[in-house]
Amino acid sequence: MLSYPACKINAVDEQLNVLQITDMHLTTPTTLEATTALREDQSQCQQHFDSSLKQALAEDIRCDLILVTGDLVSKVDPLTYDYIFDALKKTQIPFACIAGNHDVTDELGYDLPFDQRQLIARSMDSRLLNQHVIESEYWQLLLLDSSVSGKISGVLANADLDWLCQQLDNCDKPALLALHHHVLPMNSEWIDAHMVENAEEFWQRIDRYEQLRVIISGHTHQEQIRHKNGVTVYSTPSTCYQFLPNKDEFSYDEQASAGYRWLQLANNGNLASWVKRLDT
Repeated sequence: MLSYPACKINAVDEQLNVLQITDMHLTTPTTLEATTALREDQSQCQQHFDSSLKQALAEDIRCDLILVTGDLVSKVDPLTYDYIFDALKKTQIPFACIAGNHDVTDELGYDLPFDQRQLIARSMDSRLLNQHVIESEYWQLLLLDSSVSGKISGVLANADLDWLCQQLDNCDKPALLALHHHVLPMNSEWIDAHMVENAEEFWQRIDRYEQLRVIISGHTHQEQIRHKNGVTVYSTPSTCYQFLPNKDEFSYDEQASAGYRWLQLANNGNLASWVKRLDT
């Protein structure tokens, strides 16, 4: 029987295939505001999550692990998490989920401009993880919660940075770090105002760890690959709506489809990664 969360993964061919899905923004019908536009938008998010998961797992690649990197919901409701966790359990594939800002903060006033919405602090669902390790024979996957209740931007607490450094001190396997908020600017003023606030401190703390090979995040609703200090940094599209890259004001990308990311972690520490978009 599949247990949650995933803690140890054994890949049959010494290559770990990881599916990252992020920013699903699901909402149960009972929590929707009474506007037709919002109901249609949330229904589309639900359909895209279901379709993305189905499409990814139908591809000609074995999936060893599913990582969900935050913003599972648009409004915090236990019933929504129940639906998501049930859908993931039905895959019979090990999985793990971390929180995003929408998992600890409700936004009120979707009809208002982004910067005028009211932010309401919420408690995090107990199934969302922090300071969690998933080990394979050749890799360690480290999961951290960057969310802050009542805020859009993220922070990596001192205790979490201490834990991360301790894990890297104690294990020299190649490491992947998963969190929700981005740790490098996206060249987009509005979203970069809501990245990890102490990103500079984060990079200073991890600078000496050569085994940290890759960082994956969500939050930005767009695809990007960056490199810093020997680390490959991936931003991954949402399974729902996308944001327009390189824009200083909040903008949707109406042309970009929902997406997800594959990562192949080899037994020699090398990795390959690519984004797939939902077939339309």
